[in-house]
Amino acid sequence: MPPETPAETTTRLRPVPARRPGRTAGAVACLVLGLGLTGGAAAGAWLVGDSAARSADRFTEARGLWHDVPVDTLFPRTLDGEGAGPGRADRTWTRVAVAPDGPCTGALDPLLLRTVQPVGCERVLRATYTDATSTSVTTVGLVFTDADRPAMTALRERFAGESLDERTDLLPRTLAAPGTVAARFGDEQRASWRVSVLTDVPVIVYAVSGFADGRTVDDPQPAAEAMAEGQTSTPAQAGLGHDADGIADRIERGIRTTATTGKATQEPR
Repeated sequence: MPPETPAETTTRLRPVPARRPGRTAGAVACLVLGLGLTGGAAAGAWLVGDSAARSADRFTEARGLWHDVPVDTLFPRTLDGEGAGPGRADRTWTRVAVAPDGPCTGALDPLLLRTVQPVGCERVLRATYTDATSTSVTTVGLVFTDADRPAMTALRERFAGESLDERTDLLPRTLAAPGTVAARFGDEQRASWRVSVLTDVPVIVYAVSGFADGRTVDDPQPAAEAMAEGQTSTPAQAGLGHDADGIADRIERGIRTTATTGKATQEPR
């Protein structure tokens, strides 16, 4: 190809309009705005990704809480149940026993153990509380699993879809304590219960309540049902559904807060 001549390099194909300062400034502003939006989107994506990574790290680290956190943090000596009783009456529960951490076999009923087996059962921690009048006793447990978040979500959905938390053949076991008001708290004394599969930490929280005097209960009732207005069952009349629900709720909130901040929701007493 022959070299370009001066005419070819200087001739324009179409007239160029005169420069207009306003349009130039507008173009610059658009460029700056575009760069700002792009940078903001990138920063936002980075922050979201970083937040997700921190959440995943906390989920994984929560598996070790059963041996990293003091028992008084996981199971405070006293639980404040403000508004947690029937008619929103205040309750106070005092810890009377704590079991050493142990395997799931023996701590859970065999059928319940098979039900939660898909998420793996690494360790169980249990404690028993009594109310201020020492007429009711409640065992609360923390089941630490080996599962990831999707597996915990799947188990939670199964519990909800199949109403597994309402089946009397999946009742959690009690923790009796010789020499305390919970000395006669066994399988026959189970009156009301609650089971919660958490998805923000790899933990299953359960609680089961009964009478401290050792009486048997022939019609155990899930806590949500026993707490419903108009219920006349034995567990409902005695407020045992409120005990199971109130204690499980506070221990559940505590484990979540501890997993996030390393501090309990209630200071040990």
